[in-house]
Amino acid sequence: MPLSRLLLILGLAAALASPPALAQPVPVTMALDWTPNTNHVGLFVAQAKGFYEEAGVAVEILPYSDTSAGTLVANGVVDFGILGSIGLFTQRTAGVDLVATYALVQTETGRLVFNGDRQDIQSPKDLDGKTYAGFGSDWENALIGTIIRADGGRGEFETVTLGTSAYEALANGAVDFTLEVYTWEGVKAERDGRSQRAFRYADWGVPDQHTNFIGTTGAFLAEHPDTAKAFLGASQRGYAYAVAHPGEATDILVAANSDALLDRDFVRASLQALIDGHYLRAENGAVGVINPAKMEAMGTFLFEAGILKDGDGNPLAAKPDFSGYYTSAYVEAAP
Repeated sequence: MPLSRLLLILGLAAALASPPALAQPVPVTMALDWTPNTNHVGLFVAQAKGFYEEAGVAVEILPYSDTSAGTLVANGVVDFGILGSIGLFTQRTAGVDLVATYALVQTETGRLVFNGDRQDIQSPKDLDGKTYAGFGSDWENALIGTIIRADGGRGEFETVTLGTSAYEALANGAVDFTLEVYTWEGVKAERDGRSQRAFRYADWGVPDQHTNFIGTTGAFLAEHPDTAKAFLGASQRGYAYAVAHPGEATDILVAANSDALLDRDFVRASLQALIDGHYLRAENGAVGVINPAKMEAMGTFLFEAGILKDGDGNPLAAKPDFSGYYTSAYVEAAP
């Protein structure tokens, strides 16, 4: 046999015996909705533990910017982003291509809060005529009015728009009440020794909801279903790991965001609040799964409050089909 033919045969045999080359990781960009916090912990855990790498995706977690994550996603600047529930409903209704694909929390993290020494506030109707430190959205008016009226009040209150300065104003007694995320601002208040009392939205006529989501566009899901499944599945694995290993997850989040100068003990306390309250993992074991009943209830609430508007800014005359606003097809169901 000629030497050249022998070498060709040996080369082919060696090629067949070798494992195929690993596919190149698919790049995925993910935009945060705020500075790094415990709502984001599963993303950083999935990255640090190699879950994304194992799934074949190379994930870049982009820092918060002045442009909302929803806008970045809708305009194709990033692949995925963290979407607030109300933003998802309003933008999607107005014609923006956004789809919720992962529920970051299984139940509402927000609450209406006031200083603990306010003996004149015993139930929501006592908020009538008082001053609210707000953030400037129609949702807040509908939310607070509903809570007060559910207790027999008129739902009338004064609003001063302060943004994140609302918490300082409340602590100083400059305003009567505000809204906060219990698992972040609420935990901080507890650690600072500030006495607060609160009303849970769902106790006073407001539907429970997934406060925020990981979302993308319908176009991305249609074009890259395997990438979406790989990224979301690995993210789900990261959040489940954080629930099971909160100490390690805390260290990962803090180390990955050293520029943010996160207080490790505070982050650990916040994560424990998310775990103890069954926010990250529901009592039925669900992590990341979107509940259709909650989506329908919140969508209906927003529609009836006149908050959902079309692309021209007109309130909708008919309730939309909310089933297209979300999907859980890319994550594993509860065990």
